Amino acid sequence: MDPKQLEKYTSAITLSDMEIFVFPELIYSLVLANIMSPIIWQWRQLDCFKKLQGKGSYKKLMRLKQFIIDQYEFNLDLETWGLTSRQKELKRFADFISPDVITQSNALFGYEGDKYYFDVDIRKHFGLDKYDSDIIPYWKTETVEAMDAFPLKPGYTKKAGECVSLAALYAAAAFVVCGIPLEDIYMILTPLHSQNFIDIDDGVLTNNRRLITKTMWFNGSAISNKAQRALCNENVTIVAHRSGYIHCMFEDATMNKKSYQHFASHLGSYLSADLTLRVFANFLRANRDRQKFFQARCDCHGRAQFIKAEVLFHYEHSSNFRIADQTYDKLLGEVSDEDFVAYELPGRIRCDELEEFMRKSKIDLRKPHSKTGLRKYFEPVIPDAGRLVDELADFVHIEPKLPSQDKNFLSTEPIEISVEHGREQIIDFLHSTRRSNTTAELAFYAYRDMQSCDWAPFVKAAVQRNPVSLQIAESMSTEQVYQWLQKMKTFSIYDGKRLAQPDEVANYNTGDGLEKAFLLANVMHQRNPEQDMKITIDNNEVILNQDSGYRFASGKALRKQIDIPAHSEAYSS
Repeated sequence: MDPKQLEKYTSAITLSDMEIFVFPELIYSLVLANIMSPIIWQWRQLDCFKKLQGKGSYKKLMRLKQFIIDQYEFNLDLETWGLTSRQKELKRFADFISPDVITQSNALFGYEGDKYYFDVDIRKHFGLDKYDSDIIPYWKTETVEAMDAFPLKPGYTKKAGECVSLAALYAAAAFVVCGIPLEDIYMILTPLHSQNFIDIDDGVLTNNRRLITKTMWFNGSAISNKAQRALCNENVTIVAHRSGYIHCMFEDATMNKKSYQHFASHLGSYLSADLTLRVFANFLRANRDRQKFFQARCDCHGRAQFIKAEVLFHYEHSSNFRIADQTYDKLLGEVSDEDFVAYELPGRIRCDELEEFMRKSKIDLRKPHSKTGLRKYFEPVIPDAGRLVDELADFVHIEPKLPSQDKNFLSTEPIEISVEHGREQIIDFLHSTRRSNTTAELAFYAYRDMQSCDWAPFVKAAVQRNPVSLQIAESMSTEQVYQWLQKMKTFSIYDGKRLAQPDEVANYNTGDGLEKAFLLANVMHQRNPEQDMKITIDNNEVILNQDSGYRFASGKALRKQIDIPAHSEAYSS
């Protein structure tokens, strides 16, 4: 491989957020790697999913949500995969994208994100303030195998992953387990977050472990407010789809233009709601300081009674019932008699009268005259009525900051796999398209299929971007590192002829002998970069440097000879 090609292919092995930003096809390659994994296909045989056979995709998706919540943690320990430096990474990618572009769009290179992150200081928020300002985490994205191995790591009892890992997991599982076509799954990456838009019913957004329906998006809850942060405040850097990707900074887009327009339209519909009393109540739920200007009216034995909005929301907080929906009367039944008064409260707007005004005026806050009309309605009671109307408009109509459609849309071959296909059919198909589809080709590197991939990217990653194993071995002699590896558990987190990287072995304290040999090679290469190394793989025996005595037993049944020359990237096998 030429140096640029090698950089892209080795990035498919390590999958850091930075690498995905520079090579946007990688995020979908990870989805395909997860789709090829036997782990997600095994989920289909679990009772919780088997009993949903024949049910609709939406019902299966809701069950998948609970399964992921139960099984996985959201992991934001940025030191999980070790540390690097800004300057090192900027230099590495200088031939692909300018440092100025990276600092405008990447959270660890200068981008401050929305006001929340700016206020708390993003480095302090992520626990990086204890390091020099040049130090940043690798922030790698995990395969499903690496996510499932987290219980082997000290301090973890559940499987885990960061937001990009969870988004890739959801996309693959939605296809494999829920039968949702890839055509209906769109990945959305912002500088600080990653999620998916699944185009079924009114739309569903994944958000870390959770799913957010359109109804939930507008319910004003704390969970929904957090889920909204990325799309409300950040620029979308990448949208990825089976047809390709579109990137905010690149002129060329490989995603089908009609698919992108469809996505933009349907996401826009998902992020927009008609202004009803129920939606207005949701707005008040999310904006407690506005509740003091409103009151609710109800009838009791034919007599009008009134209650302060904030008092009613206080009851709702500890209730299963909600304001302005079908359970509203049950909520009123929980309110103490002494919290009602028999007279209209002065200085407050009656919500029943507001509902009548909105209905008659056909309020649409995307239209200036509707905003003016509602402002005038509020002004006799609310001092900053114009600001409240603007806040309400932002609540019901969110405009996502998507990459421009003014791109050079290239004609590319989409990933044509069906929910009707089995796992082996899908793997065979992806194999058949590797020469014509870079995303499919890179998927096998993310999948770590060492039987069909060039070894050079794997070897380069193993001896250049695995700092955790170096840190753990720092106080050991080379012989002690070898003894540590020999005492370690001997199973690989990857099945068949697939291989873990050294830091996966170090973090999970287990590995096949071949994987352990690469960890030792990483340590030796860092300690003595002048030394040439050779790994000889002969089925069940692995030798690191013939005269060293470093021998390992392997169950990977591979035959290779790996040369790791000093001060060179000309790895060969």
